[in-house]
Amino acid sequence: MKRVWSYFRIFYLSCLLLGLTLPTVGQVGLAVAGGLEQESTSRVHVLTFRGAVTPVLGQYIVDGIEAAQASNAQAVILQLDTPGGSVEVTKRIVQDMLASPVPIVVYVAPSAAQAGSAGTFITLAGHVAAMAPGSSIGAASPVGGQGEDVGETMQAKVKNILSADIENLAARRGEKAVEWAVAAVQEAAAATADRALELGVIDFIATDVADLAEQMDGFVVTVHGDAVTLKTAGALVQRLDLSPLQQFLNFITNPSVATILLTLGSVGLIAELYNPGTFVPGTIGLISLLLGLYALGQLDANFTGLVLVVLGILLFIGEAFTPTFGALALGGAVAFIFGSALLFDAPGLAVPWVTILSMAALMGAFTVFAGGKALAAQRRKPTTGREALIGSTATVRSLFDEQGQGTVHTAGELWNATLAPGSAIPALGDRVTIEARQGYRLVVRKV
Repeated sequence: MKRVWSYFRIFYLSCLLLGLTLPTVGQVGLAVAGGLEQESTSRVHVLTFRGAVTPVLGQYIVDGIEAAQASNAQAVILQLDTPGGSVEVTKRIVQDMLASPVPIVVYVAPSAAQAGSAGTFITLAGHVAAMAPGSSIGAASPVGGQGEDVGETMQAKVKNILSADIENLAARRGEKAVEWAVAAVQEAAAATADRALELGVIDFIATDVADLAEQMDGFVVTVHGDAVTLKTAGALVQRLDLSPLQQFLNFITNPSVATILLTLGSVGLIAELYNPGTFVPGTIGLISLLLGLYALGQLDANFTGLVLVVLGILLFIGEAFTPTFGALALGGAVAFIFGSALLFDAPGLAVPWVTILSMAALMGAFTVFAGGKALAAQRRKPTTGREALIGSTATVRSLFDEQGQGTVHTAGELWNATLAPGSAIPALGDRVTIEARQGYRLVVRKV
């Protein structure tokens, strides 16, 4: 019996131990399996940007790098479509990209997208460069800080500096790529996706992000001097969109939108000055004008063009408050059109003529309308006060005496009246015209 009890106690203890241990082992096994599954599933972060190169893009890339580093992503793919932008902003973006601990892939897409001007530098700064079929890259010749063509001496200096910068970026891609990159700065050379791949300027041509991820699998890149092999086949694609504020700022830095904001701002201020006290058009106009000026600052607007636009706005205001039967409005329209055409002289950043002509017509029509209303108000007969009585009619309420004194009724009031020299004596109930006012007495004449 004791032996049976001993066996039972051993069995009980064994079950107890197994009961406590098996779940723990299972949990460890699941944790290990989960860890292996997590490690086996790589991911890439995809940023999508379309528009001019501005600080919005720079902050967007920095945010993408930080997010990718936090989630241990294989790479950051920047899907880019840009006509170009500020050289200074581009330099800061390139520095952030080269300092990134996560491989950055610049993908010029979708089809018909471009990496023009500053976009060429950003593409070459990527650890991997790719393009979609039908896209283009190049035309990186410099322009002045305000969008104008720079002088011959300064142009040579700027081109030489930018040539050296782009040569450094393209050096790892071979002699043909370097030769083309320098030509993109010196001669505004451009290339299609096929030509860029042939020259070694890019590494892949991909139809979409999934195709690019499959092609990049096993591709070796150098990050901070260390060779890194990309494992992107079947990678989980995680898209990081622009924040609402970044989307708004990127929207208003479109040259057409910036021009429209300037126009709306000007119209709002003219409307507020013409009819003060409502505050609504003035507030909207001021906000629109400030946003438009912000956009011009981000796009490095041409100073001459900006001066012409401001001149045009001042001429429109002059037409609204000093009617010249359209003369000032016509001058304002001409100045506004030429100024808008010169605002963004950089490649790909020109304002469409449809937008320019539409905004000029809108402002011209509004100022002519406001000027016409102002002129009509000046010519309109007064309806209140002393001036409103002159020229109106009244009804005789008491007979005029020999001295020409009597009473008349007008606008609901009884007035003492005196007959004007040479006037016939009216009868009771006759109509008389008010010719003047002397204190509280009217000078009238029989109709």
